[in-house]
Amino acid sequence: MPQPIEFFFDFSSPYGYLASRKIDELGARFGRKVIWKPILLGAVFKLTGGQPLVSIPIKGDYVQRDFARFARLLGVTFTMPASFPFSSIYAVRAFWWLEGRDAEAAHDLARHLYNKAFSGHDIASAQAVASVAAEIGIDSAALLAGIETQAVKDRTRVESDAAIARGVFGSPYIVIDDEPFWGADRLDQVAKWLETGGW
Repeated sequence: MPQPIEFFFDFSSPYGYLASRKIDELGARFGRKVIWKPILLGAVFKLTGGQPLVSIPIKGDYVQRDFARFARLLGVTFTMPASFPFSSIYAVRAFWWLEGRDAEAAHDLARHLYNKAFSGHDIASAQAVASVAAEIGIDSAALLAGIETQAVKDRTRVESDAAIARGVFGSPYIVIDDEPFWGADRLDQVAKWLETGGW
């Protein structure tokens, strides 16, 4: 069996969102399972000195244009959240809480949260995450309780730390057969790697 594709991302990453709209399709095309692994870029930035792209002078104006242009190229909807950058901690916790119970449901929740975030909806607060989860049949009360448990807080930290230990430094970060690809603009390379088995 071929190794699964690992898809690391932060829910507040626009480029991560754009990749998220295509990564499952790529996996299915080449018979690869895709494992979604949300992380907290804030933990990464503490080590790398990075910051959200939109906060960087001059570059911020460029990426705003590039987000929309790239979305048009991929043929996906894209609306910047009204408040950006936003905290993704509750979305990440919700994923890892649900993943411990039902990995496929967690995958569905991640897709839904990402799509909501970049169609103009708030997912920064715990209540907002719970409301979005309820739209796809997830018990919002159980989610709100679950994301406040120490076990879920610890899992969230452990997963981000493990990603950093693997070399993850941005979003999206895609690993195939232990080969890393950083950025949504590497999707063509990802497809080529999957088609050829590497080069």
